[in-house]
Amino acid sequence: MRIAATVQDSIVDGPGFRFTVFVQGCGRRCPGCHNPETHDPAGGSEHPVEELVSRMLSNPLTDGLTLSGGEPFEQPEECLMLARVAHENGLNVWSYSGFTYEQLLRGTPAQQALLRELDVLVDGPFLLEQRTLSLPWRGSRNQRLISVPQSLATGQTVLLRP
Repeated sequence: MRIAATVQDSIVDGPGFRFTVFVQGCGRRCPGCHNPETHDPAGGSEHPVEELVSRMLSNPLTDGLTLSGGEPFEQPEECLMLARVAHENGLNVWSYSGFTYEQLLRGTPAQQALLRELDVLVDGPFLLEQRTLSLPWRGSRNQRLISVPQSLATGQTVLLRP
């Protein structure tokens, strides 16, 4: 898996202590992006998914996995493997994406599989003109916190209210 970095015990990428994986590569290249170093798909470094799993599970205080970027849905197979192991070990799974929930519902089979494995999706591109520091876990006002299981069960987009 090509990643830019990981953060053990992040408290800004979702609730609780989180193992955050910043995937490498993002075709969106949003102006003002918080992580522009993750845009180049040839940047970062390769790591076996098993290594990331080991690091994720090394801390018994970890509450969840957050997939960030870069764009996790540009590496859906690898992210799916991490998400499944996180769930198997009682962790919740969040992902950030520049794609909207509705776009991912129509995405590739691998993207749809990753979406189904998420507890929360923070969706939508970062928009510099809508930048905010007042909303938890989001960088711009257009981004939504979506409860994926509830949305899939009801057939309607269900927003999470932190």
